Amino acid sequence: MRRAAAASVGAAIMALSAGAAWAQGAPLPATPDGTVTVLHAGRLLDRPGRAPRGPSTVIIRDGRIVEVRDGFVDASAWPGARVVDQRDRFVLPGLIDSHVHLVSDLGGQAGFLSGITENLPTHAFRAAGNAEKTLMAGFTTVRNLGDDGGVTLALRDATAEHRLAGPRIVDAGNSISTTSGHMDSRLGFNDDFRETVPHDNVCNGPESCREAVRLQVGRGADVIKIATTGGVNSRIGAGLGAQMFEDEARALIETAHLYGLKVAVHAHGADGINLALRLGADSIEHGTIFDDETLRLFRQSGAYYVPTLSTVNGYIERLEADPNAYPPEVLPKIRWRISITGQSLARAVPAGVRIAFGTDAGVSKHGRNADEFALMVQHGMTPMQALEAATVNAADLLGLADEIGSLEPGKRADIVAVDGDPLQDVTVLTDMDFVMRDGRVYRNDR
Repeated sequence: MRRAAAASVGAAIMALSAGAAWAQGAPLPATPDGTVTVLHAGRLLDRPGRAPRGPSTVIIRDGRIVEVRDGFVDASAWPGARVVDQRDRFVLPGLIDSHVHLVSDLGGQAGFLSGITENLPTHAFRAAGNAEKTLMAGFTTVRNLGDDGGVTLALRDATAEHRLAGPRIVDAGNSISTTSGHMDSRLGFNDDFRETVPHDNVCNGPESCREAVRLQVGRGADVIKIATTGGVNSRIGAGLGAQMFEDEARALIETAHLYGLKVAVHAHGADGINLALRLGADSIEHGTIFDDETLRLFRQSGAYYVPTLSTVNGYIERLEADPNAYPPEVLPKIRWRISITGQSLARAVPAGVRIAFGTDAGVSKHGRNADEFALMVQHGMTPMQALEAATVNAADLLGLADEIGSLEPGKRADIVAVDGDPLQDVTVLTDMDFVMRDGRVYRNDR
């Protein structure tokens, strides 16, 4: 059904890159041509985890940082240099969200219906709009953990070339689970439709699971996402514990690693989390229930925990607008998730678990990714730790530590700025004033 329409995704993306996404009249930023950009920063958090610098100058050429100097350096040393004045703002690296779903914008019953009433090009346009919202919120890189017919794989390539306003995208292709697992898109349909709904991302047994990974590798996925437990939004009342046998999970993780790809694991219950960690998972997404073994395995393996606390914001807002927004088999799981959110993070922080920032945007609202910071601080992190999670830690998780995450010579010029001090009040990050990606200025509120 959707595969037949997949060829039209490229046309939708090309239409956007030709100007449809800029209907409001904002021109695409010019491509850097070797001209030097001199950015003056009032305060500069060039390396999250270390104390910020005072007045500083960041020198940029060809989309990369050349040098960082103390004080406001006179730009006349570089004839024709462009000066970007952020002397009254707090400047820091572009933020990274390790868990988003750009194609998703609806939840509950509305989201379910959109899958059968809307065509793939519509989803492509929605994903492009969500990508722009995300970039303007200061998130210059995201890891998209769930594709829809190739939409975000195509969007990844368009934003990489700056044909569309959006973040750098690390994409998982289609997420993988077992039949009737969290990624089985046939859940909720009657038997007449079950075989017509695409389901080549589900597997049963080791051989089938190896094939499912190889399919995503062939589609061009940058990372593999699997689900070892049930999901909150799954239209099945099968709980949130493990729903995958060890030989299946092993086949998925080992095959992904064979191709040099990391594995992100959707997991809520401790049994499914511990299974994935024992087998070498690179990150655990959501991680709602930890036990002592979980903490030990995190420390032993060095895997990252991506809490996605913001999901509760989306749930609460949709239920306030419509008490029937979610079906009966989903609503009890949502109430449970709201009641328990943050408890695992509160255990993980003092235990020394490595934490990377991720929101599950799509369940929560796109463009409001920075709401996660307040929740992280509320449940045990300092503002600096939360910023590290969204910069250096997330860059390491995504395999991009040499490119992004800090403002150092040789790295990409992904730079954002806010009024106020996020080390004192992380909520200032919800009101982004300046966004640069690869040396191109996409936002500068003056």
